[in-house]
Amino acid sequence: METLKLEIVTPQGLIFEGDVKSVVFPGSEGEFGVLPKHSSLLSLLKPGVIEFEKADGNKESIVINWGHVKVDENKAVVLVDGAVPLAGESESEIAKAIAEAKELIEKASDNKAAIASVEAKIEKAAKSML
Repeated sequence: METLKLEIVTPQGLIFEGDVKSVVFPGSEGEFGVLPKHSSLLSLLKPGVIEFEKADGNKESIVINWGHVKVDENKAVVLVDGAVPLAGESESEIAKAIAEAKELIEKASDNKAAIASVEAKIEKAAKSML
């Protein structure tokens, strides 16, 4: 099974590093997916959700406010200003992550339709965690 190395970095440090089967980014021109052996590209990222499937088959989501991604055949490096992983062991931890993610998105954009779209993705990702 081929994988792609994914790194997500904020000014505070590394948020995620690992091998993934696939990843979907909220690009400035719309969402786009990346698989192993993808052609090289550099893209701006808008507020949204990075969704990825890890090598073990588990799916994860990380909410970002804005940044950019550099992709080559074997690696995707994401530099973002702010990020909130949608993860937790208990319902209260997940609820806290959802609240932080919504706050991050609301600060990043004043476009109500975009905020509603991202919040719907956040809720969908959170339901899959329970």
